[in-house]
Amino acid sequence: MSQPYRLTTPGSLGAAGWLIAAFMLLPLVVVFPVSLTDQPYLSMPKAALSLDHFQRLLRSADWLSSAGQSLGIAMLSATMAVIFGASCAIGCWRSRSKIVPFIQVAMILPLVVPPLVYALGYYRLLLKVDLLDTFSGVILAHFVTAIPYVFITVTASLAAFDRKLELAAKSMGASVFQTLFQVVIPNIRAGLASGAILAFIHSWDEVVVVLFIASRKVYTLPRRIWDGVSSDLDPMMASAAALLIVGSLVLFALNLLITSRNSISGSKGKAL
Repeated sequence: MSQPYRLTTPGSLGAAGWLIAAFMLLPLVVVFPVSLTDQPYLSMPKAALSLDHFQRLLRSADWLSSAGQSLGIAMLSATMAVIFGASCAIGCWRSRSKIVPFIQVAMILPLVVPPLVYALGYYRLLLKVDLLDTFSGVILAHFVTAIPYVFITVTASLAAFDRKLELAAKSMGASVFQTLFQVVIPNIRAGLASGAILAFIHSWDEVVVVLFIASRKVYTLPRRIWDGVSSDLDPMMASAAALLIVGSLVLFALNLLITSRNSISGSKGKAL
């Protein structure tokens, strides 16, 4: 008897997966040759590869200022997100209250709500408190939208944490703060590090909210790239975008290294 016809096969699924991956990565790959163009406008290289636009970028006071602003905002907002997101995750982990599921949903809302909706809301809020076009306003907005990354990674680490360690510390006379800082936090440091990296990348690359709540005083690197695309076709934009991509890839690789080492150490601990 003939075999029944299958709509999909492992080979076709694999090919579809590679096509989707190529479609997602192609825009990123195109940025690099464009950043090395020898032309004075955005285009692929014609005669040879050139580093002139990278040199211009590193000599530009405006672009360096935007990079410094993005770096400072990302570091501060990521730090605040780690403190608040980790505290909330640990509180939900310890609590047996019926409102915990609602708090968990609230913590991940910034990932669900469209960025445009958040941007409009922040615009109205910061307008009332006179924080539009200020570093404090942008840091506050990025801090709130970065919380889900920390909350999710720390919650995942806590799910693998053995509660008996906490109970043992308490039975030996350790205070709540001693148990937290000497037992719980050291065992979830991989989740904290991953959350911090993801929160930093989120702020470093964010542009939608900044377009609504910043004007002249705050001019982050993604916003400068966006404005450059809207007004001119200077290849320095591609050079800046290439550096953004490389920086994000390095941080993602660091995140993968941390999580892989943590999973290896966790499996060794269970084996022992």
